Amino acid sequence: MSSLATTIEAILYLKGQPLDIGKLAEIARCDRDDIEEGLIELMDEYAHRDGALEIVETVDGYCLQLKERYRFLVDLLIPIDLGVGALRTLAAIALKGPISQTELVDLRGSGVYQHIPELVAQGFVRKRRQSEGRSSLVQVTDKFYQHFEIDQLPQLRPKGATVPQTADDDPDLNDAPAFEPEVDAAS
Repeated sequence: MSSLATTIEAILYLKGQPLDIGKLAEIARCDRDDIEEGLIELMDEYAHRDGALEIVETVDGYCLQLKERYRFLVDLLIPIDLGVGALRTLAAIALKGPISQTELVDLRGSGVYQHIPELVAQGFVRKRRQSEGRSSLVQVTDKFYQHFEIDQLPQLRPKGATVPQTADDDPDLNDAPAFEPEVDAAS
């Protein structure tokens, strides 16, 4: 394997998140064409070895990750130790964040004050002071997306927003399979 391919491997390992070709080129201090060649070499190397890791291209760039067949080991060896309340708070932060701690308390209750330090300690949430006001902002981290294998969260619609009901209203529904209600054999 070339020196550039091993450099790219080291960068992907150390960053622990997807990187696009431009960012890889910047970190490796070389041009985009060289990075593309190095990535092809690296991906070929990983594709032909019988290891637990792989190089994959995602919407956010290239990353070094555990192959799907070994993902069960993540929960086995690195279990998350969160109660139901903390998980619900984490879900609220993921869906509404970044959100102020005050708004989160209004939404979830005072248990948030125990959940946030726990979520920060486990690396799922980042907390930062707002320039104005007294409440901190909280939001999920890259570890949240990696651990729960989520590329992106759904966009929430404001209350009262209309939802398209037909393919004519929403072109994305043209490719959706038709809904067929279940038929109970006993009826």
